[in-house]
Amino acid sequence: MKKIKSQIETEISEAVIKFEKEYMGRGPEETKTVIFDDNIYIRLRGVLTPAEKKLATTDTYQGRSLIKQIRQELIEKARPLLDTMITDITGCKVKSLHTDISTSTGERIIVFTLDKKMHFD
Repeated sequence: MKKIKSQIETEISEAVIKFEKEYMGRGPEETKTVIFDDNIYIRLRGVLTPAEKKLATTDTYQGRSLIKQIRQELIEKARPLLDTMITDITGCKVKSLHTDISTSTGERIIVFTLDKKMHFD
């Protein structure tokens, strides 16, 4: 049975929540996934740890920069795991991954670009 778009988006959100909890040590408060053509957009809210929140509220650029740098490095190290996760759910290969985190709102965006457009009934 072919999955509908909302089922795949939900599966991706659930997989990312599990990844965040197991790999990053803390799950997001809210996750939303949207598939558009050959892109998957994931927005995670409330991802900063208490220590990161404290570091982010300091008046130094260095603290906020450090949070972004560490989060970016962690995602890069987990890239094979994330690519496999997305491929298993969608049946498409991941071409690229882009991510950023807001240290002021605690929101993270992850974008996967796939090797082909996803088609749904």
